[in-house]
Amino acid sequence: MTNAAPSADSAAFCADLVRSHDFPRYVATLFVPAAERRALLALYAFNVEIVRVRDQVSQPLPGEIRLQWWTDMLSGHAHGSAEGNPVAAELLRAIRDFDLPVEPLSQLVDEHQFDLYNDPMPTMTALEGYLAATCSALFTLAARIMAPPSEAVEHLVRHAGLAQGIVQIIANLPRDAAHRQLFLPQQLLASHGCRMEDVFAGKETPNLRTALDQLMNEAQQHLATAVSLLAGVPSSARPAFLPLSQARADLKRLSRPERNPFAPQAVSRLRTLWTLWRASRSREFTK
Repeated sequence: MTNAAPSADSAAFCADLVRSHDFPRYVATLFVPAAERRALLALYAFNVEIVRVRDQVSQPLPGEIRLQWWTDMLSGHAHGSAEGNPVAAELLRAIRDFDLPVEPLSQLVDEHQFDLYNDPMPTMTALEGYLAATCSALFTLAARIMAPPSEAVEHLVRHAGLAQGIVQIIANLPRDAAHRQLFLPQQLLASHGCRMEDVFAGKETPNLRTALDQLMNEAQQHLATAVSLLAGVPSSARPAFLPLSQARADLKRLSRPERNPFAPQAVSRLRTLWTLWRASRSREFTK
């Protein structure tokens, strides 16, 4: 949970937070109207706060307490203290202004409790459930800010969240392995004869490569489906899915045969700006 001086501008605070910790989503907000942009930044700043809890605590219990604060805030039990938290204040404003459902936000908090422990992700089904409640939920809420809900959007957000989430898991493998955190499904690794200890040790083995190839193929299929479904949603909702363009670029980079999956590879902000600017002007996201 982040505290700031009462006089700080909460909207600017959220923008700075997202720009610092989730640059692709920050850039995506640059191509939407001001009111919607403010709400999107509130949503994404909230997500940053939740995702960062694991990195801010050394034991699960303090993390549970931080997450519980957000759960209480969303249920209305921490409203007084929420006014002094710029992210909470902006999120409550976005909920009010765009009639956002609170339940997906609470479920997102609950799902990220998994991050606090070193239990491995057991199966692909479990991973899909985790990503549906986190990445897909963010797409759902972002689309709700941009346009009225629709069945077409609901179909799209599932595939969009799975594609983006899987790509993020592969990209974050160096960091997660160093922390002995395993988001790669244990069942998937076992099916390819890949040992968890090899992953934690940062050993690039043929078996791990095969498992990652299968996971990247899953991401590619979801990405292709999501992009194909964009044409069926209202044009006003499509900017909510601009982060998919960065996921597509990241997947291409991560799929290079010569890439070491344990070598962190930072993406320049200029390249991210270019990727999302081009997408914002493409027929996929505008027509």
